[in-house]
Amino acid sequence: MTLDSLSRDQLDAFLAEQQQAYADLQQAGLKLDITRGKPSSDQLDLSEGLLTTPVEAHVSGGVDVRNYGGGTGLTELREIFAELLGVPVGQLLAGNNASLSMMHDSIVFAMLHGVPGGSAPWKDGPVKFLAPAPGYDRHFAICEHLGIEMIPVEMREDGPDMEAVRAHVADPAVKGIWIVPTYSNPTGAVVSEQVAAELASLETAADDFRIYWDNAYAVHDLTEEHAKSADILGLCSAAGHPDRPLMFASTSKITLAGSGVSFLAGSPDNIAWYLSHTAIRTIGPDKVNQLRHAQFLGSAQGVLDLMARHREILAPKFDTVLRILSERLGPHEVATWTTPKGGYFVSLDVVDGTASRVVQLAKEAGISLTPAGASFPYGKDPRDRNIRIAPSFPPLQELTLAMEGLATCVLLAAAEKAASA
Repeated sequence: MTLDSLSRDQLDAFLAEQQQAYADLQQAGLKLDITRGKPSSDQLDLSEGLLTTPVEAHVSGGVDVRNYGGGTGLTELREIFAELLGVPVGQLLAGNNASLSMMHDSIVFAMLHGVPGGSAPWKDGPVKFLAPAPGYDRHFAICEHLGIEMIPVEMREDGPDMEAVRAHVADPAVKGIWIVPTYSNPTGAVVSEQVAAELASLETAADDFRIYWDNAYAVHDLTEEHAKSADILGLCSAAGHPDRPLMFASTSKITLAGSGVSFLAGSPDNIAWYLSHTAIRTIGPDKVNQLRHAQFLGSAQGVLDLMARHREILAPKFDTVLRILSERLGPHEVATWTTPKGGYFVSLDVVDGTASRVVQLAKEAGISLTPAGASFPYGKDPRDRNIRIAPSFPPLQELTLAMEGLATCVLLAAAEKAASA
């Protein structure tokens, strides 16, 4: 029974039914949170061995890991993740716990000092970034914080709208684009080889255009099917733009979210450029933690085995989210949603103009959601319809309650809008 098919009397009755369901929801006294894609305690427990297993040696490659130095990070760990990310070991750096820090620093370095192949620091002129949306709010926050203008482009199932991208890069002020290539946040999209090749070969007005390739979910499958990330470094090199991509990744959702290791990959010139600036900022990363990770994970296969155990915890939660959305919202055709094969989110599109109302209703019923529009630059969804769902953190029982409550809020907001039309 879709809302469009209801008579006025039927719509009024449906609205009254949803109002009563919402009143019952408020009476339940819930206090639930599905705002951010944090690993659950059960997932963190999978890597408890990092805290309890002694590091077998203090020396790696002749270097005492307890001391200063080693800006590139430990070779043992870089070898593991170079294999997983499909990049040469010599073009991969291992840093501290947050790849977000590496992204932030690389843009700050570009703003202050320029980049290889560029003629001037970015701060010397207007700077704009293409922002595929829905996308990752922390990417957008970096740009907003640094005064970089963002230009939204649609994020499709196979990557950003390339027609729009090609039009915008004719502006020399457009210096970069954010991309989450595998299991994109929040839609779960995977950038196709064709789109990646187009990005690599783009003719851009800016000679120092950069692709910020945040491969945060490269091994975060929700099914036994693995989506292989496009080789953006190889594609750009073959297209004559070896310095164009900067790839980022981390163990944040592999081992311990707050105590992991981050990675940056790029051309030899980009790596040398980044190290020249970080050498001023730090005397080296936490190599003790890097050695601990290398010994705990053991190999690329060790990482994949660990991620299979993560999948056992996560997949039932995503199945629950998708089941409730289908059962509660599907019959009324008041929403659409993604069915990701990996990553950490489900992207929900409700009736245009109602996402903010849904979030408000949920909050007043004790269910915390990511703010409507958070997946768009400046927090502004032009259609006010997108809501990011993060199933990972709460226990399954709490997630079920939260999703049932969210479905009630979506139905009530849709009924209110239909009744006021």
